[in-house]
Amino acid sequence: MQDHRNTDPTAPRRVPWNKGKRIGAKPPLRPKHVWSIRTKLQIEGRTRDLAMFNLAIDNKLRGCDVVALKVEDVAPSGYAVDRATVRQKKTGQPVRFELTEQTRQAVDDYLRTATKKPGEFMFTGRRGSGRSITRRQYARLVSEWIACIGLDPHLFGTHSLRRTKATLIYRRTGNLRAVQLLLGHTKIESTVRYLGIEVDDALAIAEQVDV
Repeated sequence: MQDHRNTDPTAPRRVPWNKGKRIGAKPPLRPKHVWSIRTKLQIEGRTRDLAMFNLAIDNKLRGCDVVALKVEDVAPSGYAVDRATVRQKKTGQPVRFELTEQTRQAVDDYLRTATKKPGEFMFTGRRGSGRSITRRQYARLVSEWIACIGLDPHLFGTHSLRRTKATLIYRRTGNLRAVQLLLGHTKIESTVRYLGIEVDDALAIAEQVDV
């Protein structure tokens, strides 16, 4: 039986989508990285970027939910609230998050300078005031923030911001259930995989619990 597949050595070969790219989970930022980026954005007077970065760290949302934030989600009365609730696009489930004092201040400064009002997207891009910034634009901003403090932007991504506070909470408390709720995961197994928890981590937590 004749093989009709193309065996021409000169024919162009398909290049794998991930060739030359780093794949796998993006690591969280360390506290010193977070503070370095905040300081850099403050010094440069980048009010919008500082508000976006602080919100992304606090809300622990996926990139699609960060870009979809509206003013009333975090500042329904014109000022940032202590706690907010957002319905996740991926799961359709609501998730609550806290806004720290520095995040509330950054959001208030941004809303004031950008004259944002309820009903508008928090962060708009080049497509006009009626449309939110795209996930691609958000990813480019994250890469820029990472690079501005000397880190390799290829090693980090938007999920690094989502993981940062969740990972820190887990390391300090060992409370998987709390992290599950904060991330909006429906299954605890998803949280375990997301945090990259190893058996040694689980045993270390178990050793701290007496029955």
